[in-house]
Amino acid sequence: MTDYVRHRPSYPPELLAWLRETIGFSPSWRVADIGSGTGIFSRLLLEHGNPVHAVEPNGAMRAEAETSLGGHENFTSVAATAESTTLPDNAFDLVTAAQAFHWFEPVATGCEFRRILKPDGWVLVVFNTRRADTNPFMRAYEHLLRTRAVDYHAVDHLLVGPDRLHAFFGEYREWHTTFSVHHDLDGVIGLSSSSSYTPAPGHPD
Repeated sequence: MTDYVRHRPSYPPELLAWLRETIGFSPSWRVADIGSGTGIFSRLLLEHGNPVHAVEPNGAMRAEAETSLGGHENFTSVAATAESTTLPDNAFDLVTAAQAFHWFEPVATGCEFRRILKPDGWVLVVFNTRRADTNPFMRAYEHLLRTRAVDYHAVDHLLVGPDRLHAFFGEYREWHTTFSVHHDLDGVIGLSSSSSYTPAPGHPD
């Protein structure tokens, strides 16, 4: 958990600007951040001024979010899953899933999101994606994961492609931007160790 907290990157602030331009996103919107983990994306929303209900089933991750974000009066921590959030009906303007959507069961989650959203509400799915083919180091790192990581193929968020998104949402809008995160060696190791598919110490790989 220490590696996750120290080394996981945040998300580009340009994303919130894009939301303001395209759907009129404002600080008054109530947001349900589903699969909120340690609160990385919740923090961006809170700093924007939004009331945020952060829904996370993992107790250790949820505790980290409560420790770091508990001082925000607009922050509410919820111990629940994407498929059964325990949140009230028609209560949220925006439901978000940052680096988490690939873990959700699509049919049950779709029903749950529609239940908790207002009739004119929106869903936002966000992924940070490594540019795996930009230089020799990144190509070697990707090769390492594909040959040594545990279940890397099964949990790769790149599996969330157009077909799955269309099945879940129908029509949707897509936006891309590029931003850089710089790590030293300890940071690279820590970022790797924060991933669920990285072999734990003592694993044969």
